[in-house]
Amino acid sequence: MKRASTSTRVFVYGTLLSGEPNHRLLRGARLIGPARTRPRFTLHDYGPFPALASGGKHAVEGEVYEVDAPMLAALDRLEGHPRFYRRTPITLDEGARVEAYLFPKARLAGCPAIESGSWRQHIQERKSW
Repeated sequence: MKRASTSTRVFVYGTLLSGEPNHRLLRGARLIGPARTRPRFTLHDYGPFPALASGGKHAVEGEVYEVDAPMLAALDRLEGHPRFYRRTPITLDEGARVEAYLFPKARLAGCPAIESGSWRQHIQERKSW
């Protein structure tokens, strides 16, 4: 009898979103759908990618994917978990518990907050600066 592989639901909010540069790492993952965090976070512009930090007042937009263990390991490598980002369980606005990659607030000094909570909207606005 074949053992079912473990799956994890992951909230993505930046370069892993559909249409963004790192989305290829989610090829084969099941899209659960669009999602928002509870308004307890701040999304920061860290240059070429965003950084999500807990303890803010914004709801952040993203997508949730169901990934298997090898794909989760690949995401951990991309995000530098646990030394750069830290994969942490969070609760979405509708109550679902998912994993998300959070950035340490101490390393965000000087990185502007993205008030909209949307990386896609922010990069569109940034193009028009």
